[in-house]
Amino acid sequence: MPADPRALRGPADQAPAGLLVVGQLFADVVFGALPGGPRPGHEIWTSSFGHGPGGIANFAVAGARLGVPTAIAAAVGTDPFSLLVHAALAAEGVSLDHLVTLDAWTLPVTASLSYDDDRALVTGGVPCPLGSDELVPGEVPAAAAALVHLDPQRSAWIGRAAAAGTDVYADVGWDPSERWDPAILDQLDQCHAFVPNELEASAYTGTDSAVHAARALAARVPLSVVTSGSRGVVAVDAGTGEEVVRPPLAVRAVDATGAGDVFGASLAASARAPWTLTERV
Repeated sequence: MPADPRALRGPADQAPAGLLVVGQLFADVVFGALPGGPRPGHEIWTSSFGHGPGGIANFAVAGARLGVPTAIAAAVGTDPFSLLVHAALAAEGVSLDHLVTLDAWTLPVTASLSYDDDRALVTGGVPCPLGSDELVPGEVPAAAAALVHLDPQRSAWIGRAAAAGTDVYADVGWDPSERWDPAILDQLDQCHAFVPNELEASAYTGTDSAVHAARALAARVPLSVVTSGSRGVVAVDAGTGEEVVRPPLAVRAVDATGAGDVFGASLAASARAPWTLTERV
């Protein structure tokens, strides 16, 4: 690599260093290396099993492990899963100064089943009752980059962050209604980058491939990056017109849970590095 990947650790006289992540937390229970999906009446055992923080925490943990000062603005409850997630984030070195505790809400739990080089998710619980504007109600914590899963409604804090010089990297979650209302993309005018996966990007843009989706999204945001799992990634710089198509790294897939989030955090962490777009993705 041409430079230290911990690019957001700037000297004190430069722009604010670090990552801010904002959004929904989950407790993840991960079952990896499955031979296939479960069938009614059958049981599958696997020795590849783990649990820990999920959702927006994937961004935060990845940033912290890259050595980047990282803060999280999210909500937890007082239930046992919330306590486990709180302790795990603290152990990773993530700043919890902007974490909100809700007494009447229980953290959702997601079971992730990894097979066929992908994963299927089952989540129990209800979404956080606080939107991201309620998680960041006033002055946005100083950060060089922020990572967020977009709310269905426009979030005012994103505009405040961008105005303060923070590069906002946005993603979207799965739409359980599968209506894929493109109105959610109107928020991209406040963002520096959009990093969805191919299924989400194609559904929201009405296109049939990662390349076509990335090109369509480049009309809305300076940097569009579409991840395609085992097929790699496509990135389009709207300012220069540069397109980058990269194959995936050659690895043996054990668990794909959070892979796109880790990629997104790494991309944001490289924002101030003197790297080309090809080197960043």
